[in-house]
Amino acid sequence: MSGPRVNSFFLGNSSGVNFSIILSPIDEETGKSQLANCSGSKRASDWNLNVTSGMNTSKATISLTRNLQLCLPNATDCCTTPLCVVETLQVLACRDSVMLAHLLIQAEIYANSSFTGNVSENATIIPNQVFQPLGSCPCDLTAGACDVRCCCDPECTPDLKQLFNESCFTGVFGGDVNPPFDQLCSSRSMEYTPDWFPFLCVQSSLNNTPFLGYFYHGSTSTPRVPLFKIPLQTSPGKLFTGYRQGDPIMTEENEYFTIPQQSMAGQCVGNAPVAYLQNFDVKCLTNLASYKEGLPHDVRINSGAGDFIQQNVIYRTITNMGKFITESESLHTAEVLCQNVTFAEHYTFIWKDKNIEQINVTVFLGSLCDGEILTQRFTVKFLSLKSTNATELFGNPGYQVGKPVRAANMNASDTFGSLNIWQPAGRGLCTSAAYTPVLFGLDSLSGCILEVGINEDCGLLRGKVTEKLNSLIQATHIGKRDNSSYSDLNDWVEIIRLDPFNSDTNVSSGNLKGICLDIPANLNIRIIFADVGAVQGIPQQEILAVQISYSTVIWQFQCGLTCENSISFLPITASVQFIKVPAQPPIPMTRFQINYTEFDCNRNDVCWPQLLYPLTRFYTGEPYSQCLAKGLSLAFLVLLAAIMSNPWFSKLW
Repeated sequence: MSGPRVNSFFLGNSSGVNFSIILSPIDEETGKSQLANCSGSKRASDWNLNVTSGMNTSKATISLTRNLQLCLPNATDCCTTPLCVVETLQVLACRDSVMLAHLLIQAEIYANSSFTGNVSENATIIPNQVFQPLGSCPCDLTAGACDVRCCCDPECTPDLKQLFNESCFTGVFGGDVNPPFDQLCSSRSMEYTPDWFPFLCVQSSLNNTPFLGYFYHGSTSTPRVPLFKIPLQTSPGKLFTGYRQGDPIMTEENEYFTIPQQSMAGQCVGNAPVAYLQNFDVKCLTNLASYKEGLPHDVRINSGAGDFIQQNVIYRTITNMGKFITESESLHTAEVLCQNVTFAEHYTFIWKDKNIEQINVTVFLGSLCDGEILTQRFTVKFLSLKSTNATELFGNPGYQVGKPVRAANMNASDTFGSLNIWQPAGRGLCTSAAYTPVLFGLDSLSGCILEVGINEDCGLLRGKVTEKLNSLIQATHIGKRDNSSYSDLNDWVEIIRLDPFNSDTNVSSGNLKGICLDIPANLNIRIIFADVGAVQGIPQQEILAVQISYSTVIWQFQCGLTCENSISFLPITASVQFIKVPAQPPIPMTRFQINYTEFDCNRNDVCWPQLLYPLTRFYTGEPYSQCLAKGLSLAFLVLLAAIMSNPWFSKLW
């Protein structure tokens, strides 16, 4: 046995059978164990015998009761050596002093290897298994024991090695961690050596082998980080060189600065990072049971230049809770549990170039009771340091994704205009729908519902729908850039309007009421933009043209059993689509490129124009000087071979 407990079974009728255990000493002269008698008991030294009797089977359990821990300084009742117990036991089954059966047990038990002393605070450094070896004998897999066929195992004695000396593991696994490779000039492992082998073999030491990085005991090779992987920034104060548009804002603890935002599915995510120069205004529904506090306002923010700035927080109390409490259940006042929570948070980031100069936060607090649904509001706005009176002086020459599209009404004394889409609320009716500005680079689709009666005049219905759609566009021009000046007409593009089909027909064919043709129920806004340059590595986008068109539908009154004095609904929509085009038209293909496609590298596997690709500037695998030198050397060898193969050259010799 090798553990502190072992089980054995006695087969047969155990009635009147006496089980006992004794220590069986070894005779020093003969080396054999002495014969035992039936005078033992169920305990011998540190061993116990426990017997469980059954119908025709008895289970005998032999267990060790002593401590198997290695001795610490000034400790007792422990193991002084790793091989703690080496004893021979005999289990006897006797009936009326007659031995029915006996079991001989050889026990070799090692001390428990678990560590019970003080744990050192020094962390063990585990080397990279790919770039640094863990040992010179890979087949040594078992600690403290000899591995069969592993001749480099230090635990294998010479007597044990004689058992498998002819069958040792070969190669790297067997301990030959630095074998000579076939391409080495001094290697003789190849059965057939070609004539050109001495010219192309490798003359090198064994330290530089194909196994370099696996079993190399010289300088440790370090892995190269691929170009498409960005190393994790561990010290913002030292490595941070400023924010770029879309970069997540970092805190002093090198974590993301998060504010609740809406996901693509429309749900609010509490730990969403705040992106640099991207404004947002979101509303999230919550109740008292699911309410969670966000990041504390004492968290310092990385400014982008390596230092950290504190948030300037102003706390206010909500007076009109009707704007935030959208629904409440009828509960008795004495039974309602209320808590002071955050109703709204407004963040203003003052920025300059790639850095954040200041953060102003306004927090609105109020009381939320159990059974009420709270509509929390979170806004983030980035203002340039050059702003005055909280009005941003659009310093960025191009548009940024998520920024409102600038509009102007050049036909009015007040040139300020707007380009909006609907933001329905409540039942989604057009009479109660609010407006939200069109954001650059974000395709969107919104709509509302218009109530229509059965006796509605088709001409008036077309005019009413057109008026509702035109109310979204209170502008004649759209700004090309984010810093377009109202005084310079060249900074604006005129909106191209494709008016809907105007029909004077009030009813459809058949003179039926409740059916109208050519109702302009869909407003289509197409904005064409392009990248026109970059400022500090940030692409600058400019609007080139804006087109507005209408899509018509056939409206038919929907009613149940009776249509008298009933109201039907007409959904109207507005869609915004951003179309990106090249800043300059692409170079047209020549007739040669169109007809002879075998020279087109994009449509063929074999690309003859790239035959000398290593000699061009586009090849970056090696320095250009080395590529040029190798190319000239190769050309010289080809020329020399051509000259020497000429018949007249052999006549000269």
